[in-house]
Amino acid sequence: MTREADAAGGQAAFGDDPDVVVLTHPLARHKLTLLRDARTSTGEFRRLARELSMLAGYEALRDLPVEDVEIDTPLERMTGQQLAGKKLCLVSILRAGNGILDGMLDLVPSARVGHVGLYRDPATLEPVEYYLKLPDDLARRRCVVVDPMLATGHSAVAAITRLKQAGADSIVFVCLLAAPEGVACLRAAHPDVRVVTCAIDRGLDDHGYIRPGLGDAGDRLFGTK
Repeated sequence: MTREADAAGGQAAFGDDPDVVVLTHPLARHKLTLLRDARTSTGEFRRLARELSMLAGYEALRDLPVEDVEIDTPLERMTGQQLAGKKLCLVSILRAGNGILDGMLDLVPSARVGHVGLYRDPATLEPVEYYLKLPDDLARRRCVVVDPMLATGHSAVAAITRLKQAGADSIVFVCLLAAPEGVACLRAAHPDVRVVTCAIDRGLDDHGYIRPGLGDAGDRLFGTK
């Protein structure tokens, strides 16, 4: 079974894999249904993607370490908590990853941002890299890789491989929608990477699209079709 999580706490897993988390919060289900609807406008699609990424980010960052800190409120001194340990780097898989990057930045505006440019060869469905820009201290940061769709899994695997080559050793992958084939591909290649998604759909068609899916996330985000 899949580890399911509402954005406030509960949990369920892909097969017996506890590191694949599917959101089940009613708001996530509602917003994802609107996102899927072919009638949803480009502007509304962007807004929904941003909101869903915040819900997914909440779950993806659930285990961030904290430390005590002394502060003064307007009334008295108290002990609060703030983030401790490794800082964050959000890595967008271009171009569609930018559609959910902003929602993640709303949660952690101080995070560094990296970009991996990949496109899928229409014949082989394999990823082709055309751009890479990352912070130079990834070994000291937790990396959150964002892409709206986890379809074949090849782009996610390629991006995460490049991050590891650059020194990253703490990585989580966040998407809005996944196919079982993509989840299996990513977990086989990078079993140390946790996956957080809003849904795992039925599977892929002959063209590598998730069914029932939501269409091409990049085109719907940027109004290119």
